[in-house]
Amino acid sequence: MSDNRQSLSDLAKLTETEAEKPAEAPAQVAAAEAAEAGAPAETPVEAEAAPAPAAPAAEAAPTSAPAREGREGRRGRDEEVNKNGVDTQGPQIQAILREQQLDKQGRAYATGRRKDAVARVWLKPGSGKIVVNGRDQEVYFARPTLRLVINQVFDIADRKGQYDVIATVSGGGLSGQAGAVRHGISTALTRYEPALRTAIKQAGFLTRDPRVVERKKYGRAKARRSFQFSKR
Repeated sequence: MSDNRQSLSDLAKLTETEAEKPAEAPAQVAAAEAAEAGAPAETPVEAEAAPAPAAPAAEAAPTSAPAREGREGRRGRDEEVNKNGVDTQGPQIQAILREQQLDKQGRAYATGRRKDAVARVWLKPGSGKIVVNGRDQEVYFARPTLRLVINQVFDIADRKGQYDVIATVSGGGLSGQAGAVRHGISTALTRYEPALRTAIKQAGFLTRDPRVVERKKYGRAKARRSFQFSKR
């Protein structure tokens, strides 16, 4: 009985001493096993110096800096991009200035239309004289309202009394002819001074007025006027 107790106490001491020993590093264990097998073991320094595996190509950035610069250069516009690559400002559209269009005599030519009237207009710098079909505007357009229509373009562009106009107009009545001359003057002025195009276009003088007389219908006196009803 005493022998069994002594053996148990010896076993307990052995386990305590093994638990108190420091654990060997994995590298040391591997070196010891290699030494026993007779093969040269790798030193810890060499094991740590092994290069890490390269990152896969799929994890690379979606677009490189040169490619992004090339794409922005192809856009041809100024944009602000934040750190995440998101546009924070819309495209800045720059107005394209048209070229001056003049004939051999230094005049700007344009055609104007209104209703059934067609006007050919030549414009050049001068004292503000306007000649229509060989007659002065005050003689051809006797009504002041018609002369006001013609000179509206120069008032909008702040060019009153700075250009001479020669126009030939045919078709329609005086009201339509005045509108056709104004349309021709507007286009000719923008061809002589392209910088004035924005102001004249915003006023609506470069657009042909599409309003015309409505056609007559059969069974009616005019376009919509009915014949007088007779009861008896």
